Formats: sequence, structure tokens, C-alpha cells
Amino acid sequence: MFFASDNWSGAHPKIAESLTKQAAGFASAYGSSELDKRIEAQFNDIFEREVAVFFVATGTAANSLALASVAKAGGVTFCHSDAHVNADEGGAPEFLTSACRLFPVEGDNGKMDREALHTAVSRFDVPSVHQGRPMAITVTQATEAGTVYTLEELDAIAAIAKSKNLPLHMDGARFANALVALDATPAEMTWKRGVDILSFGGTKNGCWCAEAIVFMKPEMAEEMPYIRKRSAQLFSKTRFISAQLEAYLEGDLWLDLARHSNAMADRLRVGLTAKNTARLAWETQANEVFAIIDKTSAARAQSKGAKFYDWLAPRDMPHMIGENERLVRLVTSFSTTQEEVDQFIEVV
Repeated sequence: MFFASDNWSGAHPKIAESLTKQAAGFASAYGSSELDKRIEAQFNDIFEREVAVFFVATGTAANSLALASVAKAGGVTFCHSDAHVNADEGGAPEFLTSACRLFPVEGDNGKMDREALHTAVSRFDVPSVHQGRPMAITVTQATEAGTVYTLEELDAIAAIAKSKNLPLHMDGARFANALVALDATPAEMTWKRGVDILSFGGTKNGCWCAEAIVFMKPEMAEEMPYIRKRSAQLFSKTRFISAQLEAYLEGDLWLDLARHSNAMADRLRVGLTAKNTARLAWETQANEVFAIIDKTSAARAQSKGAKFYDWLAPRDMPHMIGENERLVRLVTSFSTTQEEVDQFIEVV
């Protein structure tokens, strides 16, 4: 019963097989192999336009280097207060953007409130060397709260970015989970909404170690080759990232894996709401479930091998947890089984 994180899951057999296949023989290095070029071209098909793609090792690298590509002295990036870039990346975005700041914006259910974002950005309308200047807006899709921005909500945020002449970045560590939850296409959830740069995640969805920075306008990527090299993210044997992505994208495997993990989360949601010792903390749409569970039931589940993390109550819901309750996060993945879900529900 592994629900601690989708980072705990392994690699899908087809992805492991692709890595093994590429282990033999020779291929040119530093992203110049035929396989690298073929996968880069495949991203053009996926997004229905010419894009620029840069492979990196981690989601933190993807987010940080994406922001570094639009960095400027005194730059300020606006994000949700609980966004991964703000809460869980150990200062890497600030470090790799040469000390540019993150400006947290509040909003319910892990999503930036449109009016709060507009107010925050507008604070910088009058240039000041002391306060800095707006640099970018970044959204997390799916969010850290397991929710998903609707296409209309993305439109609203993009409208603010456009009005202030700011690039819009999307942290897509769980991009596939959000995509299938919305039943949208990659184009519909990104550049057709006004997204300029995407951190395309594969690691949480069945890859071993595969992330990509995707520029919807290739001309915006002029500095990225140098930024990636300077940040030690240019792999010599890049074909091993491409090998993962080859299997990941073939036959829409990536979407099938996301559908499975979302379906397992749905099964958890339905099962937990039927229990008198547990309830959903809020509604989620992707592969993360936040539940309030009786302390005794939660401890019993852990004693029987269930793995999950306790979670802090959101700022806007400080009194949601009773004295004898725990708020926990349950994350499903491509390798989660119905049997695991049902066992957990039964134990609770």
C-alpha cells in the first residue's frame, strides 16, 4: 500500500526495455544523436507546432532553468504560495536565476486567485530599483493540492501575463495527469491558453529520470543551451533520456499511465467517502487525494504497511482537522493496483 508519492514508483517495463535497448552500441553525444533529434521532432507533433525542447534530469532543474531563461536583474516571479517552486525546491529557482525572487500569491485549493494575482503583479507597475520588477508568472498543473486549473482559469491567468508583458511558465511535473483529467490536448492546455514555457514531466508517470523544458516559441530559447550547460544539466549520453521518452510517448503510453493513476485516485476518493472514519479534505481531480482520517484508523493502516505522508492544513482551512484526526496525502501512480486501493480502504 504505497501512497507516499508517485516518485516512489519504479519505471514502466516498456521504458526499462527501451533503456536496455539503447545500452548497446554507440551514438553521438550531447543531444546530437538520431534518437535525440527524432524525439525532439516528436514534441512538435504532440504540441501541434514547432517547439524547442531541452532534456534535463529533474523537475527542479526544469522549473529553475525555465525561469532562468527569462531572468533579469531584480526579477520577480509570481506563483502560488504552495507551489513546488516556492515550497519544495530548496532555493534552486532563486539560485539558478541569480537571486531573482518568488512572490507567493494565495488562492483556494492550490490555485492562484485571479484577483490576488492581478493585485500582486500590479504592485510593481511603478518601476523601483528597491522592489524589483516583474519577470514571469508560473502555474502548477496539476497543483500541489491535487487540483487542476480549468482551461478558463488558465485563460484568465494568461490574460494577466499578457497585459503585463510577462512570460507564462507551467510546472507540468504531473502534466499528463492534468491533461487526461481535463480531456484536453497538449496544445489546448499550453500555448493555446497562452503558456510560453512548459516543464514537461515524465519521472512521476513511469519514467526513470526524464524531464524536458519545452519552449512554445523557439526564439525564446536562445539562451537555454548555455544556461543548461552552465547548470550541469547537459547530459553527455542524452540518448538515455530520449530512450525513456521514446517508449513513454509511443502509442500514447504516457496518457494511458496517467489515466490509470487518476482512476486509482478516483477509486480511493469513492471508497474513503463511504467510511465513517475518513472524509475527503477537498475535491481533487488528478492523482493526489487529501483525506482526513481518524488517528486510530490512520495508525492502524500504517501498522499494516500503508505508506503516506501527513499534510499541513491549508492557510484558508486552519480548523478543518479535529483533535483526533490527521490530514494525509495519498498519491497514486501507474503502478498502483486496485487491490492496494481496496486493501487500504478496508484497513481504514
